Amino acid sequence: MEQITSAAAQVIVAVIPIVGIVMGAIVVFFYLLWSHRRRMLLIKAGHFSAPDFDLMSFSLLAGLLLTSVGVVLTVFLALMRVIDLGLLGGVIPLSMGIGLLVFYGIKRSDRTK
Repeated sequence: MEQITSAAAQVIVAVIPIVGIVMGAIVVFFYLLWSHRRRMLLIKAGHFSAPDFDLMSFSLLAGLLLTSVGVVLTVFLALMRVIDLGLLGGVIPLSMGIGLLVFYGIKRSDRTK
């Protein structure tokens, strides 16, 4: 049976994503503006200190997460005829969690040395 939708419903369905994207862009804009103003005031007051960024830890974390998700997706897609696609929604967070646990184990062993 063919379903007929009204023109108003089609307009609403088309407008909702546009409004969401515009509102998200406004929120990001004001966040960047206020953080910039805050940083400038801290610099003028002499209280600003640059945040520390550990590039090695970030690279290790990104590499582990991308590798774990890539391996799991490769295995999953290779076995896709046997396994249901609904399982994919749980396999990706599982692999990311495993990657985070491996990262924690590596960083924890680095601290003890």
